[in-house]
Amino acid sequence: MATVESNPNNSAAQTKRLSKRAVPDGLWVKCPGCKETIYKKEAKQKENVCPKCGYHFYVSASERISQVLDEGTFEEWDADLLPTDPLKFADKKKYADRLTDEQKRTGLRDAALTGCGMIRARRVAIGVTDSAFIMGSMGSVVGEKLTRLVERATEQNLPLIIVSGSGGGARMHEGILSLMQMAKVSAALSRYHESGGLYISVLTNPTMGGVAASFASLGDIVIAEPKALIGFAGPRTIKATIKIELPAGFQTSEFLLEHGYVDRIVERSRLKSEIARVIDYCGK
Repeated sequence: MATVESNPNNSAAQTKRLSKRAVPDGLWVKCPGCKETIYKKEAKQKENVCPKCGYHFYVSASERISQVLDEGTFEEWDADLLPTDPLKFADKKKYADRLTDEQKRTGLRDAALTGCGMIRARRVAIGVTDSAFIMGSMGSVVGEKLTRLVERATEQNLPLIIVSGSGGGARMHEGILSLMQMAKVSAALSRYHESGGLYISVLTNPTMGGVAASFASLGDIVIAEPKALIGFAGPRTIKATIKIELPAGFQTSEFLLEHGYVDRIVERSRLKSEIARVIDYCGK
């Protein structure tokens, strides 16, 4: 009578295969804040905030719009603006190819989304920069879209909200054409301020470089998300340059609140209500 011997190696391999099938990829994510492994769906339900430590994960520009504005009220402005490659710049790849790849990967035409919509039935002009597109760096299109946003807010007497998520500052691929956007947007904001407008700047992780040094810091009210990295040069760059130990929590929202750089730290779940409250308080 024939017998079949069990092979422990085959059993272990089968168990491993079953285990992989039982737990599909992408269900869990490691939180950069508390280092715990959390259920991705649970964080998603909390607007991409860690349910254990409150760490605020990245959200796209379109997600940010849906979180802040009343459902179905967003009207995009200047969606037809496209970046070009005036300097024929190339590093590891051509800038023109990089733009095409980023547009396919993110579904954005550039790193900013602008338009108008309603917040608790209050009409506002809103812009969001997205760090997924070349680190949210400010090129000609980003600067032009934000400038037009500010100018329309001025013409229509609308409260203005810009949510900054830019870790790249000015976009080196466009040279001086990128750097001049800092002054252009800031000048538009100056005219908006003179007209009596209310500008609420929301700083998220990260808000760095030329963005932090221009429009992101010019709000009448500056709100930051918890533990966001905010500053001009990054902590490692500063430490390597000046050769001294930086204070604990340097360039975080909490550190900057203590030193008067931001007015308030607001969790993502309360951001919409807080913006509406500020608009009402300021009579806009």
